[in-house]
Amino acid sequence: MTYVEDELNSQPACWTRAAAEAARHTAALPAAGERVAVVGCGTSYFMAQSAAALREEAGLGETDAFAASEFPRGRAYDRVVALTRSGTTTEVLTLLARLKGRTRTVALTADPQTPVMTAADDVVVLDFADERSVVQTRFATTALTLLRAHLGLHSEAVVADARAALAAELPEGLVERTQFTFLGRGWTVGLANEAGLKMREASLSWTEAYPAMEYRHGPISISTAGTATWMIGEAPGGLAEQVRDTGAQWVSSELDPLAELVRAQRLAVAVAAARGLDPDRPRHLTRSVVLAP
Repeated sequence: MTYVEDELNSQPACWTRAAAEAARHTAALPAAGERVAVVGCGTSYFMAQSAAALREEAGLGETDAFAASEFPRGRAYDRVVALTRSGTTTEVLTLLARLKGRTRTVALTADPQTPVMTAADDVVVLDFADERSVVQTRFATTALTLLRAHLGLHSEAVVADARAALAAELPEGLVERTQFTFLGRGWTVGLANEAGLKMREASLSWTEAYPAMEYRHGPISISTAGTATWMIGEAPGGLAEQVRDTGAQWVSSELDPLAELVRAQRLAVAVAAARGLDPDRPRHLTRSVVLAP
């Protein structure tokens, strides 16, 4: 078993622990009514997109998401939440240094022996969700689970769905597809983006991700009999039929969308195996991006 397989299989236990941890960090995490930005890089940026949308949809305050390198210099926030598994990502550390003394910051990380521990004003350490694989699975979903629990949006039903996602067979014929499109709505757009990234990282697949309604505005034209179009969350009316009319395979689920991301992680590993690739060592990637000064 690869590291990434072991790590993605451990997610239900990690989520349960993260939900319990959320109550211990209430003071560090955004309060209702605060103006908040959530930042990260790569996978963490996509989790930031989902967390920001969830918080704003819950009516708890204006919430934006940015890649850490693209944080707007002139915009004011009450608090900035930074997601960084490694605690060493250059863009995150640079942003935290720039905000020091101006904006309250909190970092969610997996490694307490890294510079982020002093770069942020507050730190939430999820070391039980750290990973040996370059490809992120459990840290990303565990960090998002902690933020969902802080918002009052997590339940044991989500954990049960994650177990179901790990136990169920993948849809027949899915691994053999040559192009994959992931769709989301609201907070699940970030999950769709992350599913696409997992497929690219682990299996070198041709993969795209879109807001579901935007898929109709051009991208659906690439769909063929070799395409799988995977909806994470509730689909807009009529979209499934339109996709099937192209000859593409339509994939949906009744599971919680975060559990549905687990199924997409499993697909990435399965496609990698079918192509003779090692998902623990994706091409041209490292565990952390540390840029030379």
